[in-house]
Amino acid sequence: MRTSTKEESLARAKDVARDWYLGLMGKYRAGEIKEGTPFKKAAQHFLSEYTIITEGERNAKYVEGHGIRLRVHLLPFFGDKMVEEITPGLVQEYRVHRMTSRKDKEGNPMRPSRSTLHSEIITLRHVLKTAQRHGWLPYLPDISAPYKASGKIAHRAWFSPEEYKQLYKATGERAKNPKKERWRSACEDLHDYVLFMVNSGLRPDEAKRIEVRDVEIVTENKQRILLITVRGKRGVGYCKTMPGAVMPFQRMQKRHSLGTKDLIFPKIQRELFNTILDELGMKQDREGNPRTAYSLRHTYISFRLMEGADIYQVAKNCRTSVEMIEKFYASHIKDMIDAAAINTRKKR
Repeated sequence: MRTSTKEESLARAKDVARDWYLGLMGKYRAGEIKEGTPFKKAAQHFLSEYTIITEGERNAKYVEGHGIRLRVHLLPFFGDKMVEEITPGLVQEYRVHRMTSRKDKEGNPMRPSRSTLHSEIITLRHVLKTAQRHGWLPYLPDISAPYKASGKIAHRAWFSPEEYKQLYKATGERAKNPKKERWRSACEDLHDYVLFMVNSGLRPDEAKRIEVRDVEIVTENKQRILLITVRGKRGVGYCKTMPGAVMPFQRMQKRHSLGTKDLIFPKIQRELFNTILDELGMKQDREGNPRTAYSLRHTYISFRLMEGADIYQVAKNCRTSVEMIEKFYASHIKDMIDAAAINTRKKR
C-alpha cells in the first residue's frame, strides 16, 4: 500500500486509492479507456512467433519484410486501436490512407503498387490471426478488397531472341572495350553475369548467394553443364543449367581467383546493366514493363518453352510452379499454341 500510494497513513492511502479508482471509472465511462488487446501487443506477439517458427524455412529477408511493414505503415495507423476495433471498414480506410497520404512534388498522390499494398494486408492478416489464436479476437474480419476487379495479368518482362542477341553483343563489346580501363573487370563480370543467368534461370538473389562449392561441372547427354545447389526464397533446391553457363562460371572463377567458399557474383552491376539497356533502348518492353536482372530469368524460362521443353521440368528446375509459368510466361509465347490442334475440321 505504501509503495502504490506513497502514503504512510492507512486512511490517507485509502483516499488516494479511491480517487484513483473513481478517476479510472470516469475515463472508462467516457470511452477514454478501452477494453481488449492493443494491436501493438498482437503485432509484437506475431513477430516473435513468426521469426522463431519459420527459422530455416523462410528467407530471412521475407521475414524481415513483415517487421518493416508493421513499423513503417501498419503500427502508425492501427497501433492505438484494440484488435476488436479493426473492422473491414477501418481496413478500407487504411487502403485509402495509403493511396492518398504521400504526394509528389506536384502535389499528386503517390499510390503504392498493387503488390505493395497486398503485402501490407497479408501482414495485417497475420497479426489478426495471431490475436484470434490467443483468444483476443473472437472472429477474423473480412479484410478482402471491395470493388475489386480481376487484376490484369502483367506478363514478366523478358528479352526476345533478337533482343537477347543485341544485349549479349553489347555487354561483350563493353567488356572488350570499356570506357575506362579501371572498369574492365566490372564490364567483364556483367557480360558473364548476363550469359550465366540466361543459361541457368536463377533468381538474382539466388545467384548472389552461390559459392564456388555450390557448383559442380557434370556431363549429361555428352554436354558439360553446371549442377548448382541453390539457396533462395524456397529454401535449398537444385538447378541444372544449359551448357552456355559453364564458360562464364569458369571465367569468373579464374578472373577473381575464387576459393571454394567465395561468392561467384557478390555484386550485381545494376547501374552498368541499366546504362547498356538505355543505350539499346530496351529498358522497357512493348507493354512498358521495366526490364531488370529478373528479366534474365524470365528470358531463360521463355526460351526453354519456345524450344519445346516440358513445362513441369522447367518449373522444377526453376523452383517454381507450373501454374506460375502458365500464368506469367507461357500465355504470351506463340510457340505454346499448337496450330494443328486448333485448325482442325470434321470430315464432311
